[in-house]
Amino acid sequence: MIVDCGVYRAGERVDRDLSLDEAYELAGGDDAFVWVGLHNPSSAEFDDVARRFHLHELAVEDAIKAHQRAKLEVYGRSMFVVLKPAHYDDAAEQVSFGEIMLFVGERFVVTVRHGELGSLGPVRTRLEGAPALLGNGPIAVLYAVLDRVVDEYLPIVRELDTDVQEVEEDVFSAGGANPTERIYRLKRQVLNFHQATAGLIEPLEVLMRNRVPVDTEPLAEYLRDVADHARRIDQQVDAHRDLLTSILHANLAQVGIRQNEDARRISAWVAIAAVPTLIAGIYGMNFTHMPELDWTWGYPLALLLMASICVALYAGFRRNGWL
Repeated sequence: MIVDCGVYRAGERVDRDLSLDEAYELAGGDDAFVWVGLHNPSSAEFDDVARRFHLHELAVEDAIKAHQRAKLEVYGRSMFVVLKPAHYDDAAEQVSFGEIMLFVGERFVVTVRHGELGSLGPVRTRLEGAPALLGNGPIAVLYAVLDRVVDEYLPIVRELDTDVQEVEEDVFSAGGANPTERIYRLKRQVLNFHQATAGLIEPLEVLMRNRVPVDTEPLAEYLRDVADHARRIDQQVDAHRDLLTSILHANLAQVGIRQNEDARRISAWVAIAAVPTLIAGIYGMNFTHMPELDWTWGYPLALLLMASICVALYAGFRRNGWL
């Protein structure tokens, strides 16, 4: 559905109640552009918009079906940009993603949003309150959306950093639960998030080099700032991914050490139990000529022998760290 449709001239909104046809006509002047916002559009709803602004059919198909990676594609005199707004649920330790698609031409911007994340209402409000920025045309809308998406990545990085530190402490804490499953789950979320952050780098570099049909030079410094933030975030996420890999290896090593310790304890107790079993087994063979059987203290001495050897073995294993 179309959630908003506005025409902007010299950074100011012309009218707040315009149909798509009226907006298209008003945006025909050299100093104006139209911004159409859609949310979860159907194919039928998007057909009229695509026809009005001569959007490429391949880009339109991507915008309707969604589930795209972050990217920038040029189609003739317009470009198609896909962004992945994200949110981190700390309780579930899960990163969820939305999708924002932008069709940007010389005199128009069409934004398509899928999911509940990445609402563009605040972006539009911010731009309408900054006519000097909005006066730069459609590229100002693209910059503002990019800036918001990247800014929303920052708290996710901080929360991931906290969770990674917790996992690291769990691995090296004595008597803690095995965090292997949590490490794998967190590593998967970091990988998914890394795909979104890394996917922004190339589109931002293309925009900074002004290799698109819409002039980006007026906002080159702003785009460079967003690109710097995106690179820094991507580096942090990449570091989290590497650290989780190291933590996983350390955890597996810890598990191996604990298993070896358990095996040593079991072996020690088996050795201790084998002594009385051996002695009792010998006595149980019922040989006729066993002098101990005729001794008054034979039975107590046999028990004392068993106990003495077991105590000696226990002390030896204890001294060597097996028990």
